Amino acid sequence: MTARKIYAGAKLRELRTRLGLTQKAFAARLGLSLPYLNQMENNNRPVSTAVVLGLARDFGYDVAELGSGDTERLVSDMSEALADPVFTDGAPALADLRLAAANAPALARAFLELHRAYRGAHERLASLDEALGREGTAAGPSPWEEVRDFFHYCDNYIDAVDRAAERLGRAGDAAEAAASALASRGITLKDGGPDLRHYDASAKTLSLSPSAPPETRRFQLVHQYALIAEARLLDATLDLARFQSDTARAIARTGLANYFAGAALLPYTRFAEAAAETRHDLERLAGRFGASIEQVAHRLSTLQRPGAKGVPFFFTRVDQAGTITKRHSATRLQFARYGGACPLWIVHQAFETPGRFLRQLAETPDGVRYFILARDVSKPGGAWGAPTRRFAISLGCEARHAGALVYADGMDLEAEGAVQPIGISCRICERAHCHQRSVPPLERRLVIDPDSRGVLPYEIAR
Repeated sequence: MTARKIYAGAKLRELRTRLGLTQKAFAARLGLSLPYLNQMENNNRPVSTAVVLGLARDFGYDVAELGSGDTERLVSDMSEALADPVFTDGAPALADLRLAAANAPALARAFLELHRAYRGAHERLASLDEALGREGTAAGPSPWEEVRDFFHYCDNYIDAVDRAAERLGRAGDAAEAAASALASRGITLKDGGPDLRHYDASAKTLSLSPSAPPETRRFQLVHQYALIAEARLLDATLDLARFQSDTARAIARTGLANYFAGAALLPYTRFAEAAAETRHDLERLAGRFGASIEQVAHRLSTLQRPGAKGVPFFFTRVDQAGTITKRHSATRLQFARYGGACPLWIVHQAFETPGRFLRQLAETPDGVRYFILARDVSKPGGAWGAPTRRFAISLGCEARHAGALVYADGMDLEAEGAVQPIGISCRICERAHCHQRSVPPLERRLVIDPDSRGVLPYEIAR
């Protein structure tokens, strides 16, 4: 069988720039002529076997990254943006989108930023009340969206932060190590009030809620440690991200401290080995590492360290209204940026069966099958009359990886009747006969027959 040719010019340029090498110096290190390297960087030639070996040998580069990364994610995002009714002439061919994502990723991201700006302006004109409440401006995404995209395009894996967090927990319990380090700085731990965490810098006291679960207290303790003891690392990472506003930078700082806490309490190497050993049994992993099921599921979706990757998962958390409050995907499945999520995802049913795991074998319109796990993770307020925060989480992988999960045992993954068709959102889903469709697909013509009514009040023309 002929090996698949890899065109990875953008990744070669990115690696060379990161190393601070000119094309001439990089070509010399790889034993190539300058014109040959130039042709590869411009995707006029595929990456040769000799170059692949040289990248691994001389630079320690994970060559699996040459065939993966942002391309499919950018293609998915552009396909969704191009489904907007403003593009009346139809979307470019999928092959053209892939060429743009592979050869000009900066241009693809600029297009997505431009479309986001248009959507922001359109929504403000449509609703003055909504405009006054929005964080973003027509010049760019809201700070929240900017930070979400930062983690999205980092594959939700920040190597320097992850490795620093792993070092904290290497000698033992990360929370105990963090508490000891804070104590050495003169910071006192004490029980606090209703807030999960409050740090008083002038009094040098860190207060943690006594009513919070132990895993939450541990997480908040390490989070504060990261903000204090790892401030230089967090700032260096934020400097590289170049956020457009102080608000976005502040949100990202919190996100990075959360990332550090999760990576310290669930250190990469030990956690990845335990995940494989337990076949990704979330409850066993939670018990072994003193974490919550949500923390474990989220961490599983971040195991993307070059050379030591785990099963590629997607992870979501939704509220009762179906709003996605957390999302990450290391799979081909990408979540809708605009509009609601598909109601056929099993995660929406998890609220009906608290404390139980639900399983689903699902297929997206592109023909890819996923094994999906869902469970409610509602959080009691900790006192009589305190409100309960209701959430459900979903963890999924492509069906070909399902054998690595204990939850797939006893489930016939080949049975056609067991497959549930799902989509991303109704606006971009082309399934013609979905009984849960809320709005018509943007790219399809509708047929309206006043004398006939099926499941929907219209038919979708083929």
